Amino acid sequence: MARPVAVAITGGIGAGKSEALAAFARHGAAVVSSDEIVHRLLRDDPAVGKALTGRFGDRILDEAGQIDRTKIAEIVFADNEALEWLEALLHPLVVQEYLDWREQVAELPDPPPVTATEVPLLYEVGGQDRFDVVVVVTAPPAVLSARATVATDDRESRLLPDSVKVAQADFAFVNDGSLDELDAFVGEVMSELGARAE
Repeated sequence: MARPVAVAITGGIGAGKSEALAAFARHGAAVVSSDEIVHRLLRDDPAVGKALTGRFGDRILDEAGQIDRTKIAEIVFADNEALEWLEALLHPLVVQEYLDWREQVAELPDPPPVTATEVPLLYEVGGQDRFDVVVVVTAPPAVLSARATVATDDRESRLLPDSVKVAQADFAFVNDGSLDELDAFVGEVMSELGARAE
């Protein structure tokens, strides 16, 4: 059996990576989000919890004694050194988890044609080589700022410009219209990948 085509979805904050991932799922891809993996590691991995409280203390815990992602975000997005430490802790674990997940999907009796993973910092960490295909989702600055639920200035400064990502990507989409348009784009990508696999 041919292995599923491994697709990475990346782009800036508010570009619509999560919506693109959902569209891939609707079109028959198996999907996983790096953000979801991070959330689970913060919630369920005792070694991660121990490392975090060792670095930041009990101030990052909620009333139930669980890791509070919001409190971590407040710390690390104001402190580049803390952010780099957090990423060094989490990135290898996230990468291993989605690679393991891809292996499990490939071993299914009837695997899907495509696995898609949302990877926000794909090019920034040199992760593109782990994928067969990269899809970049962009949007104009005015659209991004309207969608943003958090201040993005500090975070955006760490990201490569969209133009650099688009130049390296296999597919790119300017997500400044409707969800139907994004869905149609993903459908075209899935069709092309299916044709490549045949």
